[in-house]
Amino acid sequence: MRQSKFFMPTLKEAPSDAVAESHKLMLRGGYIRQVTAGVYSYLPLGYRVLRKAENIMEEEMEKINVPEMIMPHLLPATMWQESGRYKKYGDEMFRLSDRHGRESLLGPTHEETFTEIIAKNLKSYKQMPIALYQIQTKFRDENRPRFGLLRGREFIMLDAYSFAATREQLDEQFDDEARAFKAIFDRCGVKVHPVIADSGTMGGKNSTEFQAPAAIGEDTIATNESGTYAANLEMAKSIDTFKQEPEELKELTKVATPDCDSIEKLAAFLKVPATRIVKSILFVADDQKVLVLIRGDKQINKVKLGHVLDADEVREATAEELIEITGSAKGGVGPVDAAWADKIVADETVKNLFNVVVGANETDYQYENANLDRDFKVDEFADIRTANEGEPDPIDHEPLKFTTSIEVGHIFKLGTYYTETMGADFLDNNGKTQPVIMGSYGIGVTRMLSAVVEQHLTENGIAWPKEIAPFEVHIIQMKMNDDEQTALAEKLEKELSVSYDVLYDDRKERPGVKFNDADLLGAPIRITIGRKASEGIVEVKHPGDSEAVEVHIDDLTDFVEKELR
Repeated sequence: MRQSKFFMPTLKEAPSDAVAESHKLMLRGGYIRQVTAGVYSYLPLGYRVLRKAENIMEEEMEKINVPEMIMPHLLPATMWQESGRYKKYGDEMFRLSDRHGRESLLGPTHEETFTEIIAKNLKSYKQMPIALYQIQTKFRDENRPRFGLLRGREFIMLDAYSFAATREQLDEQFDDEARAFKAIFDRCGVKVHPVIADSGTMGGKNSTEFQAPAAIGEDTIATNESGTYAANLEMAKSIDTFKQEPEELKELTKVATPDCDSIEKLAAFLKVPATRIVKSILFVADDQKVLVLIRGDKQINKVKLGHVLDADEVREATAEELIEITGSAKGGVGPVDAAWADKIVADETVKNLFNVVVGANETDYQYENANLDRDFKVDEFADIRTANEGEPDPIDHEPLKFTTSIEVGHIFKLGTYYTETMGADFLDNNGKTQPVIMGSYGIGVTRMLSAVVEQHLTENGIAWPKEIAPFEVHIIQMKMNDDEQTALAEKLEKELSVSYDVLYDDRKERPGVKFNDADLLGAPIRITIGRKASEGIVEVKHPGDSEAVEVHIDDLTDFVEKELR
Protein backbone atom coordinates (compact mmCIF):
# COMPACT_ATOMS: atom_id res chain seq x y z
CA MET A 1 0.00 0.00 0.00
CA ARG A 2 1.32 3.45 -0.97
CA GLN A 3 0.93 6.01 1.80
CA SER A 4 0.25 8.76 -0.73
CA LYS A 5 -2.98 6.90 -1.57
CA PHE A 6 -3.82 5.86 2.00
CA PHE A 7 -6.34 7.96 3.95
CA MET A 8 -4.66 8.69 7.28
CA PRO A 9 -5.65 12.20 8.45
CA THR A 10 -3.27 12.83 11.37
CA LEU A 11 -3.52 15.66 13.89
CA LYS A 12 -0.68 17.54 15.58
CA GLU A 13 -2.72 17.88 18.78
CA ALA A 14 -5.58 15.85 20.18
CA PRO A 15 -8.92 17.62 20.82
CA SER A 16 -9.11 19.20 24.26
CA ASP A 17 -11.97 16.94 25.38
CA ALA A 18 -9.91 13.76 24.81
CA VAL A 19 -8.66 12.50 28.20
CA ALA A 20 -7.56 8.88 27.73
CA GLU A 21 -4.21 8.40 25.99
CA SER A 22 -5.74 5.76 23.73
CA HIS A 23 -8.43 8.23 22.66
CA LYS A 24 -5.87 10.95 21.96
CA LEU A 25 -3.60 8.70 19.92
CA MET A 26 -6.38 7.09 17.90
CA LEU A 27 -7.67 10.55 16.98
CA ARG A 28 -4.22 11.97 16.26
CA GLY A 29 -3.22 8.93 14.22
CA GLY A 30 -6.32 9.01 12.05
CA TYR A 31 -7.74 5.70 13.33
CA ILE A 32 -11.17 7.02 14.32
CA ARG A 33 -13.32 10.13 14.11
CA GLN A 34 -16.29 11.01 16.29
CA VAL A 35 -19.65 11.30 14.56
CA THR A 36 -21.62 12.20 17.69
CA ALA A 37 -21.18 11.59 21.42
CA GLY A 38 -20.16 7.96 21.93
CA VAL A 39 -20.37 7.07 18.22
CA TYR A 40 -17.28 6.74 15.99
CA SER A 41 -16.31 6.09 12.41
CA TYR A 42 -13.42 3.66 11.90
CA LEU A 43 -11.11 5.12 9.29
CA PRO A 44 -8.94 2.81 7.13
CA LEU A 45 -6.17 2.55 9.75
CA GLY A 46 -8.55 1.77 12.60
CA TYR A 47 -10.58 -0.61 10.47
CA ARG A 48 -7.47 -2.63 9.58
CA VAL A 49 -6.72 -3.13 13.29
CA LEU A 50 -10.36 -3.98 13.96
CA ARG A 51 -10.53 -6.58 11.19
CA LYS A 52 -7.29 -8.23 12.27
CA ALA A 53 -8.62 -8.55 15.82
CA GLU A 54 -11.87 -10.00 14.50
CA ASN A 55 -9.96 -12.50 12.34
CA ILE A 56 -8.10 -13.72 15.41
CA MET A 57 -11.41 -14.16 17.22
CA GLU A 58 -12.86 -16.09 14.31
CA GLU A 59 -9.84 -18.41 14.22
CA GLU A 60 -9.92 -19.12 17.96
CA MET A 61 -13.67 -19.73 18.00
CA GLU A 62 -13.32 -22.15 15.13
CA LYS A 63 -10.72 -24.07 17.14
CA ILE A 64 -13.36 -24.84 19.78
CA ASN A 65 -15.98 -25.67 17.11
CA VAL A 66 -18.24 -22.66 17.60
CA PRO A 67 -19.80 -21.49 14.30
CA GLU A 68 -20.37 -17.82 13.47
CA MET A 69 -23.70 -16.27 12.52
CA ILE A 70 -25.32 -12.85 12.67
CA MET A 71 -28.44 -11.53 14.38
CA PRO A 72 -30.41 -8.33 13.65
CA HIS A 73 -29.69 -5.06 15.41
CA LEU A 74 -33.37 -4.15 15.61
CA LEU A 75 -35.20 -6.42 18.07
CA PRO A 76 -38.86 -6.69 19.09
CA ALA A 77 -39.57 -5.64 22.68
CA THR A 78 -41.71 -8.74 23.20
CA MET A 79 -38.65 -11.00 23.64
CA TRP A 80 -37.23 -8.78 26.36
CA GLN A 81 -40.62 -8.43 28.01
CA GLU A 82 -40.85 -12.22 28.07
CA SER A 83 -37.44 -12.53 29.80
CA GLY A 84 -38.25 -9.72 32.23
CA ARG A 85 -35.32 -7.53 31.16
CA TYR A 86 -37.20 -4.89 29.18
CA LYS A 87 -37.79 -2.75 32.29
CA LYS A 88 -34.95 -4.17 34.37
CA TYR A 89 -32.26 -3.15 31.87
CA GLY A 90 -32.92 0.51 32.58
CA ASP A 91 -32.23 3.74 30.75
CA GLU A 92 -29.25 2.38 28.79
CA MET A 93 -31.59 0.63 26.36
CA PHE A 94 -32.39 2.42 23.09
CA ARG A 95 -36.17 2.02 22.77
CA LEU A 96 -38.19 2.97 19.71
CA SER A 97 -41.56 2.36 18.06
CA ASP A 98 -42.46 1.77 14.44
CA ARG A 99 -45.27 3.52 12.51
CA HIS A 100 -47.76 0.99 13.89
CA GLY A 101 -46.79 1.64 17.51
CA ARG A 102 -44.97 -1.66 17.96
CA GLU A 103 -42.16 -1.33 20.49
CA SER A 104 -38.63 -2.31 19.50
CA LEU A 105 -35.09 -1.81 20.75
CA LEU A 106 -31.54 -1.64 19.43
CA GLY A 107 -29.79 -4.71 20.79
CA PRO A 108 -27.41 -4.06 23.72
CA THR A 109 -26.84 -7.84 23.89
CA HIS A 110 -28.57 -10.89 22.37
CA GLU A 111 -29.36 -13.54 25.00
CA GLU A 112 -33.08 -13.40 24.27
CA THR A 113 -32.68 -13.58 20.50
CA PHE A 114 -30.41 -16.63 20.62
CA THR A 115 -32.64 -18.31 23.22
CA GLU A 116 -35.68 -17.91 20.95
CA ILE A 117 -33.80 -19.50 18.03
CA ILE A 118 -32.84 -22.44 20.24
CA ALA A 119 -36.37 -22.76 21.65
CA LYS A 120 -37.76 -23.18 18.14
CA ASN A 121 -35.07 -25.42 16.69
CA LEU A 122 -33.50 -27.56 19.42
CA LYS A 123 -35.65 -30.34 20.89
CA SER A 124 -33.39 -33.24 21.94
CA TYR A 125 -30.39 -33.82 24.21
CA LYS A 126 -28.74 -35.41 21.15
CA GLN A 127 -28.37 -31.93 19.60
CA MET A 128 -26.27 -30.69 22.50
CA PRO A 129 -23.88 -29.35 23.53
CA ILE A 130 -23.81 -26.61 20.92
CA ALA A 131 -22.64 -23.00 20.84
CA LEU A 132 -23.01 -20.06 18.45
CA TYR A 133 -21.43 -16.62 18.19
CA GLN A 134 -21.49 -13.35 16.29
CA ILE A 135 -19.34 -10.24 15.98
CA GLN A 136 -21.76 -7.38 15.77
CA THR A 137 -22.53 -3.76 16.65
CA LYS A 138 -24.32 -3.17 19.98
CA PHE A 139 -26.11 -0.11 21.30
CA ARG A 140 -26.26 1.24 24.85
CA ASP A 141 -27.46 4.73 25.73
CA GLU A 142 -24.59 5.60 28.06
CA ASN A 143 -25.33 8.58 30.30
CA ARG A 144 -21.74 9.80 29.97
CA PRO A 145 -20.01 8.37 26.90
CA ARG A 146 -16.30 9.07 27.35
CA PHE A 147 -12.72 7.91 26.86
CA GLY A 148 -13.23 7.31 23.16
CA LEU A 149 -13.94 3.65 22.43
CA LEU A 150 -13.89 2.67 26.11
CA ARG A 151 -17.40 3.86 26.86
CA GLY A 152 -19.48 4.40 23.75
CA ARG A 153 -23.13 4.29 22.78
CA GLU A 154 -22.39 2.19 19.69
CA PHE A 155 -19.66 -0.45 19.88
CA ILE A 156 -18.59 -3.77 18.41
CA MET A 157 -18.80 -6.94 20.47
CA LEU A 158 -18.18 -10.64 20.11
CA ASP A 159 -21.01 -12.42 21.86
CA ALA A 160 -21.23 -16.19 22.06
CA TYR A 161 -23.91 -18.39 23.60
CA SER A 162 -23.71 -22.03 24.63
CA PHE A 163 -26.53 -24.51 25.13
CA ALA A 164 -26.16 -27.72 27.12
CA ALA A 165 -28.20 -30.64 28.38
CA THR A 166 -26.21 -31.09 31.61
CA ARG A 167 -24.22 -28.98 34.05
CA GLU A 168 -21.12 -30.97 33.12
CA GLN A 169 -21.53 -29.96 29.48
CA LEU A 170 -21.93 -26.30 30.52
CA ASP A 171 -18.74 -26.51 32.60
CA GLU A 172 -16.82 -27.88 29.61
CA GLN A 173 -18.21 -25.16 27.33
CA PHE A 174 -17.36 -22.47 29.88
CA ASP A 175 -13.78 -23.75 30.15
CA ASP A 176 -13.46 -23.94 26.34
CA GLU A 177 -14.62 -20.35 25.97
CA ALA A 178 -12.29 -19.19 28.75
CA ARG A 179 -9.31 -20.80 26.97
CA ALA A 180 -10.35 -19.29 23.64
CA PHE A 181 -10.70 -15.84 25.21
CA LYS A 182 -7.26 -16.09 26.83
CA ALA A 183 -5.76 -17.08 23.45
CA ILE A 184 -7.51 -14.14 21.77
CA PHE A 185 -6.20 -11.65 24.31
CA ASP A 186 -2.71 -13.12 24.15
CA ARG A 187 -2.58 -12.94 20.35
CA CYS A 188 -3.97 -9.41 20.36
CA GLY A 189 -1.23 -8.41 22.79
CA VAL A 190 -3.42 -7.35 25.71
CA LYS A 191 -2.49 -8.48 29.21
CA VAL A 192 -5.55 -9.57 31.20
CA HIS A 193 -6.49 -10.87 34.63
CA PRO A 194 -9.46 -13.29 34.79
CA VAL A 195 -11.34 -12.14 37.90
CA ILE A 196 -14.42 -13.08 39.94
CA ALA A 197 -17.20 -10.76 38.83
CA ASP A 198 -20.79 -9.65 39.30
CA SER A 199 -23.29 -10.89 36.70
CA GLY A 200 -25.38 -7.71 36.87
CA THR A 201 -28.47 -7.69 34.64
CA MET A 202 -27.20 -10.71 32.68
CA GLY A 203 -28.57 -13.21 35.19
CA GLY A 204 -26.93 -16.31 36.58
CA LYS A 205 -24.59 -16.46 39.56
CA ASN A 206 -21.23 -17.56 38.16
CA SER A 207 -19.20 -15.21 35.99
CA THR A 208 -15.62 -14.25 35.19
CA GLU A 209 -14.39 -10.92 33.85
CA PHE A 210 -11.23 -10.41 31.84
CA GLN A 211 -9.70 -7.18 33.12
CA ALA A 212 -6.85 -5.35 31.36
CA PRO A 213 -4.76 -3.25 33.78
CA ALA A 214 -4.58 0.36 32.56
CA ALA A 215 -4.23 3.78 34.13
CA ILE A 216 -7.48 5.02 32.59
CA GLY A 217 -9.49 1.96 33.67
CA GLU A 218 -12.90 2.52 35.20
CA ASP A 219 -12.86 -0.71 37.21
CA THR A 220 -10.71 -1.71 40.17
CA ILE A 221 -9.45 -5.26 40.60
CA ALA A 222 -8.04 -6.82 43.75
CA THR A 223 -5.19 -9.30 43.35
CA ASN A 224 -2.55 -10.93 45.51
CA GLU A 225 1.17 -11.26 44.86
CA SER A 226 1.04 -14.99 44.06
CA GLY A 227 -1.67 -14.59 41.42
CA THR A 228 -3.92 -17.10 43.17
CA TYR A 229 -6.66 -14.56 43.81
CA ALA A 230 -8.21 -11.94 41.53
CA ALA A 231 -11.61 -10.30 41.79
CA ASN A 232 -13.42 -7.18 40.73
CA LEU A 233 -13.66 -4.87 43.74
CA GLU A 234 -17.45 -5.27 43.52
CA MET A 235 -17.02 -8.94 44.45
CA ALA A 236 -13.62 -9.02 46.22
CA LYS A 237 -13.37 -10.74 49.58
CA SER A 238 -10.78 -10.20 52.30
CA ILE A 239 -10.08 -11.39 55.81
CA ASP A 240 -11.08 -9.05 58.62
CA THR A 241 -8.17 -9.06 61.08
CA PHE A 242 -9.86 -6.97 63.78
CA LYS A 243 -10.74 -8.84 66.98
CA GLN A 244 -12.47 -7.39 70.02
CA GLU A 245 -11.68 -9.06 73.32
CA PRO A 246 -14.79 -10.37 75.17
CA GLU A 247 -16.21 -7.94 77.75
CA GLU A 248 -18.81 -8.06 80.49
CA LEU A 249 -22.10 -6.85 79.03
CA LYS A 250 -22.93 -3.35 80.25
CA GLU A 251 -26.30 -1.67 80.69
CA LEU A 252 -27.92 -0.26 77.54
CA THR A 253 -27.87 3.52 77.78
CA LYS A 254 -29.46 6.17 75.58
CA VAL A 255 -27.31 9.24 74.95
CA ALA A 256 -27.75 12.49 73.04
CA THR A 257 -25.40 12.91 70.05
CA PRO A 258 -26.27 16.25 68.42
CA ASP A 259 -25.21 16.81 64.79
CA CYS A 260 -23.43 13.44 64.57
CA ASP A 261 -24.60 12.37 61.12
CA SER A 262 -21.41 10.49 60.23
CA ILE A 263 -19.27 7.79 61.84
CA GLU A 264 -16.33 10.20 62.07
CA LYS A 265 -18.35 12.82 63.95
CA LEU A 266 -19.95 10.22 66.21
CA ALA A 267 -16.62 8.56 67.08
CA ALA A 268 -15.08 11.94 67.93
CA PHE A 269 -18.08 13.05 70.04
CA LEU A 270 -18.27 9.82 72.08
CA LYS A 271 -14.48 9.37 72.14
CA VAL A 272 -14.70 5.78 70.90
CA PRO A 273 -13.04 4.06 67.90
CA ALA A 274 -15.13 3.38 64.80
CA THR A 275 -14.75 -0.35 65.52
CA ARG A 276 -17.06 0.12 68.54
CA ILE A 277 -19.85 1.57 66.41
CA VAL A 278 -22.33 -0.43 64.34
CA LYS A 279 -23.51 1.53 61.34
CA SER A 280 -27.18 1.02 60.40
CA ILE A 281 -28.49 1.88 56.93
CA LEU A 282 -32.03 1.33 55.68
CA PHE A 283 -32.38 -0.15 52.19
CA VAL A 284 -35.49 -0.75 50.12
CA ALA A 285 -35.26 -4.08 48.27
CA ASP A 286 -38.23 -4.24 45.90
CA ASP A 287 -41.02 -3.77 48.48
CA GLN A 288 -39.06 -4.91 51.54
CA LYS A 289 -37.60 -2.59 54.19
CA VAL A 290 -34.18 -4.06 55.00
CA LEU A 291 -31.98 -2.69 57.78
CA VAL A 292 -28.33 -3.37 57.00
CA LEU A 293 -25.67 -3.39 59.74
CA ILE A 294 -21.91 -3.14 59.42
CA ARG A 295 -19.02 -2.24 61.75
CA GLY A 296 -18.33 1.47 61.68
CA ASP A 297 -14.87 1.24 60.08
CA LYS A 298 -16.17 -0.67 57.06
CA GLN A 299 -18.27 0.20 54.00
CA ILE A 300 -21.29 -1.66 52.61
CA ASN A 301 -20.76 -3.22 49.19
CA LYS A 302 -24.06 -2.69 47.38
CA VAL A 303 -23.31 -5.34 44.73
CA LYS A 304 -22.74 -8.03 47.36
CA LEU A 305 -25.82 -6.84 49.23
CA GLY A 306 -27.86 -7.14 46.05
CA HIS A 307 -26.82 -10.78 45.70
CA VAL A 308 -27.80 -11.52 49.30
CA LEU A 309 -31.21 -9.86 48.98
CA ASP A 310 -31.84 -11.32 45.48
CA ALA A 311 -34.11 -8.41 44.56
CA ASP A 312 -34.68 -6.70 41.22
CA GLU A 313 -34.04 -3.26 42.75
CA VAL A 314 -31.97 -2.45 45.84
CA ARG A 315 -31.59 1.18 46.87
CA GLU A 316 -30.82 3.21 49.94
CA ALA A 317 -33.89 4.79 51.55
CA THR A 318 -34.37 8.50 50.96
CA ALA A 319 -34.21 11.06 53.77
CA GLU A 320 -38.01 11.34 53.67
CA GLU A 321 -38.46 7.56 53.85
CA LEU A 322 -36.09 7.37 56.83
CA ILE A 323 -38.21 9.78 58.87
CA GLU A 324 -41.46 8.15 57.81
CA ILE A 325 -40.35 4.56 58.48
CA THR A 326 -37.96 4.83 61.44
CA GLY A 327 -38.82 8.16 63.01
CA SER A 328 -35.18 9.24 62.75
CA ALA A 329 -33.03 11.25 60.39
CA LYS A 330 -29.72 9.94 59.04
CA GLY A 331 -27.33 8.86 61.79
CA GLY A 332 -30.00 7.96 64.32
CA VAL A 333 -31.30 4.72 62.77
CA GLY A 334 -30.52 1.51 64.65
CA PRO A 335 -31.51 -2.14 65.19
CA VAL A 336 -32.91 -1.89 68.76
CA ASP A 337 -36.72 -2.14 68.71
CA ALA A 338 -36.66 -1.94 64.90
CA ALA A 339 -40.01 -3.67 64.39
CA TRP A 340 -40.55 -1.53 61.29
CA ALA A 341 -37.85 -3.50 59.45
CA ASP A 342 -39.00 -6.49 57.40
CA LYS A 343 -35.54 -7.97 57.70
CA ILE A 344 -32.21 -7.20 59.39
CA VAL A 345 -29.07 -8.23 57.51
CA ALA A 346 -25.63 -7.78 59.08
CA ASP A 347 -22.10 -8.02 57.78
CA GLU A 348 -19.92 -10.66 59.43
CA THR A 349 -17.92 -7.85 61.08
CA VAL A 350 -20.89 -7.32 63.44
CA LYS A 351 -20.37 -10.76 65.00
CA ASN A 352 -18.41 -11.03 68.27
CA LEU A 353 -18.70 -7.34 69.16
CA PHE A 354 -19.49 -6.21 72.68
CA ASN A 355 -21.02 -3.02 74.11
CA VAL A 356 -21.29 -1.17 70.81
CA VAL A 357 -22.91 2.10 69.82
CA VAL A 358 -26.02 1.91 67.64
CA GLY A 359 -28.67 4.37 66.55
CA ALA A 360 -31.66 4.80 68.88
CA ASN A 361 -34.20 5.39 66.06
CA GLU A 362 -34.45 8.98 67.16
CA THR A 363 -32.71 11.94 65.54
CA ASP A 364 -29.49 12.90 67.40
CA TYR A 365 -29.67 9.95 69.82
CA GLN A 366 -27.67 6.71 70.12
CA TYR A 367 -27.59 3.69 72.37
CA GLU A 368 -24.33 2.83 74.09
CA ASN A 369 -23.52 -0.72 75.21
CA ALA A 370 -25.84 -2.44 72.74
CA ASN A 371 -25.22 -6.17 72.36
CA LEU A 372 -26.24 -8.68 69.73
CA ASP A 373 -28.97 -11.15 70.80
CA ARG A 374 -29.61 -9.29 74.07
CA ASP A 375 -30.67 -5.92 72.62
CA PHE A 376 -31.18 -6.62 68.93
CA LYS A 377 -31.52 -9.57 66.56
CA VAL A 378 -30.12 -10.27 63.09
CA ASP A 379 -32.00 -12.36 60.52
CA GLU A 380 -28.99 -13.07 58.29
CA PHE A 381 -25.21 -12.63 58.39
CA ALA A 382 -23.27 -12.34 55.14
CA ASP A 383 -20.14 -10.83 53.60
CA ILE A 384 -21.52 -7.50 52.39
CA ARG A 385 -18.50 -5.26 52.92
CA THR A 386 -16.10 -3.65 50.50
CA ALA A 387 -12.59 -5.12 50.73
CA ASN A 388 -9.76 -2.71 51.52
CA GLU A 389 -6.32 -2.64 49.93
CA GLY A 390 -3.72 -4.31 52.13
CA GLU A 391 -6.17 -6.68 53.83
CA PRO A 392 -5.34 -10.41 53.54
CA ASP A 393 -6.84 -12.21 50.57
CA PRO A 394 -9.08 -15.26 51.33
CA ILE A 395 -6.82 -17.78 49.53
CA ASP A 396 -3.20 -17.32 50.60
CA HIS A 397 -3.77 -14.50 53.10
CA GLU A 398 -1.47 -12.16 51.18
CA PRO A 399 -2.10 -8.39 51.14
CA LEU A 400 -4.56 -7.31 48.49
CA LYS A 401 -3.28 -4.97 45.81
CA PHE A 402 -5.69 -2.73 43.91
CA THR A 403 -5.22 -1.96 40.20
CA THR A 404 -7.31 0.15 37.85
CA SER A 405 -8.34 -1.81 34.78
CA ILE A 406 -10.55 -2.03 31.71
CA GLU A 407 -13.11 -4.81 31.38
CA VAL A 408 -12.51 -6.34 27.94
CA GLY A 409 -14.41 -9.61 28.30
CA HIS A 410 -17.01 -11.32 30.48
CA ILE A 411 -18.22 -14.92 30.55
CA PHE A 412 -21.30 -16.18 32.40
CA LYS A 413 -22.83 -19.45 33.46
CA LEU A 414 -26.42 -18.37 32.97
CA GLY A 415 -27.98 -21.73 33.79
CA THR A 416 -31.71 -21.74 33.02
CA TYR A 417 -32.26 -18.04 33.72
CA TYR A 418 -33.54 -17.36 30.17
CA THR A 419 -34.52 -20.78 28.93
CA GLU A 420 -37.11 -21.46 31.63
CA THR A 421 -38.76 -18.08 31.08
CA MET A 422 -38.74 -18.34 27.29
CA GLY A 423 -39.67 -22.01 26.97
CA ALA A 424 -36.41 -23.37 25.54
CA ASP A 425 -36.96 -27.00 26.56
CA PHE A 426 -35.64 -30.34 25.31
CA LEU A 427 -36.28 -34.03 25.90
CA ASP A 428 -33.54 -35.72 27.93
CA ASN A 429 -32.42 -39.33 27.47
CA ASN A 430 -35.36 -40.48 29.61
CA GLY A 431 -37.88 -38.61 27.50
CA LYS A 432 -38.43 -36.01 30.20
CA THR A 433 -38.78 -32.30 29.39
CA GLN A 434 -35.92 -30.15 30.77
CA PRO A 435 -34.86 -26.51 30.30
CA VAL A 436 -31.72 -25.97 28.22
CA ILE A 437 -28.71 -24.91 30.31
CA MET A 438 -27.11 -21.78 28.91
CA GLY A 439 -23.85 -19.81 28.95
CA SER A 440 -23.01 -16.36 27.60
CA TYR A 441 -19.58 -15.07 26.56
CA GLY A 442 -18.61 -11.59 25.38
CA ILE A 443 -15.59 -9.56 24.27
CA GLY A 444 -15.82 -5.81 23.81
CA VAL A 445 -13.88 -5.70 20.56
CA THR A 446 -13.56 -1.93 20.32
CA ARG A 447 -12.89 -1.57 24.06
CA MET A 448 -10.13 -4.15 23.69
CA LEU A 449 -8.43 -2.06 20.99
CA SER A 450 -8.33 0.91 23.38
CA ALA A 451 -6.92 -1.36 26.08
CA VAL A 452 -4.18 -2.55 23.71
CA VAL A 453 -3.20 1.06 22.98
CA GLU A 454 -3.23 1.93 26.70
CA GLN A 455 -0.87 -0.98 27.39
CA HIS A 456 1.45 -0.30 24.42
CA LEU A 457 2.09 3.43 24.60
CA THR A 458 5.43 4.81 23.50
CA GLU A 459 6.81 8.27 24.14
CA ASN A 460 5.44 9.55 20.84
CA GLY A 461 2.86 7.02 19.73
CA ILE A 462 1.85 3.36 19.70
CA ALA A 463 3.76 0.06 19.53
CA TRP A 464 1.13 -2.24 18.03
CA PRO A 465 1.42 -5.98 18.77
CA LYS A 466 2.44 -7.68 15.55
CA GLU A 467 -0.75 -9.71 14.99
CA ILE A 468 -3.08 -6.72 14.97
CA ALA A 469 -0.77 -3.93 13.76
CA PRO A 470 -2.45 -2.12 10.85
CA PHE A 471 0.79 -2.64 8.88
CA GLU A 472 3.59 -4.99 9.87
CA VAL A 473 6.30 -3.18 7.93
CA HIS A 474 6.54 0.55 7.30
CA ILE A 475 8.99 1.62 4.59
CA ILE A 476 9.98 5.28 4.73
CA GLN A 477 11.88 6.90 1.86
CA MET A 478 13.70 10.06 2.88
CA LYS A 479 14.19 11.76 -0.51
CA MET A 480 11.59 11.10 -3.14
CA ASN A 481 13.73 12.70 -5.87
CA ASP A 482 16.59 10.24 -5.22
CA ASP A 483 16.42 7.51 -7.89
CA GLU A 484 18.54 5.03 -5.91
CA GLN A 485 16.32 5.40 -2.85
CA THR A 486 13.19 5.02 -4.98
CA ALA A 487 14.53 1.89 -6.70
CA LEU A 488 15.44 0.28 -3.38
CA ALA A 489 12.15 1.25 -1.74
CA GLU A 490 10.09 -0.20 -4.58
CA LYS A 491 12.19 -3.38 -4.59
CA LEU A 492 11.67 -3.90 -0.85
CA GLU A 493 7.97 -3.06 -1.10
CA LYS A 494 7.49 -5.72 -3.78
CA GLU A 495 9.50 -8.41 -1.98
CA LEU A 496 8.12 -7.87 1.52
CA SER A 497 4.49 -7.44 0.40
CA VAL A 498 4.43 -11.11 -0.59
CA SER A 499 4.46 -12.13 3.08
CA TYR A 500 3.62 -9.02 5.09
CA ASP A 501 1.30 -6.03 5.23
CA VAL A 502 3.54 -3.23 3.98
CA LEU A 503 2.96 0.52 3.90
CA TYR A 504 5.40 2.47 1.72
CA ASP A 505 5.66 6.18 2.58
CA ASP A 506 6.15 7.64 -0.89
CA ARG A 507 4.86 11.09 0.07
CA LYS A 508 6.81 14.25 -0.76
CA GLU A 509 6.95 15.32 2.87
CA ARG A 510 9.68 16.46 5.24
CA PRO A 511 11.41 13.68 7.27
CA GLY A 512 9.97 15.10 10.50
CA VAL A 513 6.41 14.73 9.22
CA LYS A 514 7.10 11.18 8.04
CA PHE A 515 8.65 10.11 11.35
CA ASN A 516 5.86 11.69 13.41
CA ASP A 517 3.27 9.83 11.37
CA ALA A 518 5.32 6.63 11.66
CA ASP A 519 5.21 6.91 15.48
CA LEU A 520 1.42 7.15 15.32
CA LEU A 521 1.23 4.24 12.88
CA GLY A 522 3.26 2.04 15.24
CA ALA A 523 4.28 -0.71 12.79
CA PRO A 524 6.40 -3.41 14.47
CA ILE A 525 9.19 -2.79 11.93
CA ARG A 526 10.10 0.57 10.42
CA ILE A 527 12.57 0.53 7.54
CA THR A 528 14.12 3.88 6.66
CA ILE A 529 15.78 4.25 3.26
CA GLY A 530 18.22 7.13 3.35
CA ARG A 531 21.75 8.21 2.52
CA LYS A 532 23.22 4.66 2.46
CA ALA A 533 20.75 3.33 -0.10
CA SER A 534 23.52 3.18 -2.69
CA GLU A 535 25.40 0.79 -0.38
CA GLY A 536 22.34 -1.42 0.10
CA ILE A 537 22.05 -0.43 3.76
CA VAL A 538 18.81 0.60 5.48
CA GLU A 539 17.94 1.58 9.05
CA VAL A 540 15.53 -0.62 10.98
CA LYS A 541 13.72 0.49 14.12
CA HIS A 542 11.03 -0.82 16.47
CA PRO A 543 8.39 1.50 17.95
CA GLY A 544 9.69 3.17 21.08
CA ASP A 545 13.34 2.34 20.39
CA SER A 546 15.69 5.29 20.83
CA GLU A 547 18.11 4.13 18.14
CA ALA A 548 17.81 2.38 14.77
CA VAL A 549 20.13 -0.42 13.61
CA GLU A 550 21.70 -0.68 10.17
CA VAL A 551 20.87 -3.80 8.17
CA HIS A 552 22.13 -4.76 4.70
CA ILE A 553 19.36 -5.61 2.30
CA ASP A 554 20.84 -9.09 1.77
CA ASP A 555 20.08 -9.79 5.44
CA LEU A 556 16.81 -7.89 5.65
CA THR A 557 14.41 -10.70 4.68
CA ASP A 558 15.79 -13.01 7.39
CA PHE A 559 15.76 -10.11 9.89
CA VAL A 560 12.08 -9.35 9.24
CA GLU A 561 11.14 -13.03 9.25
CA LYS A 562 12.75 -13.52 12.64
CA GLU A 563 11.01 -10.46 14.09
CA LEU A 564 7.51 -11.07 12.74
CA ARG A 565 7.07 -14.79 12.36
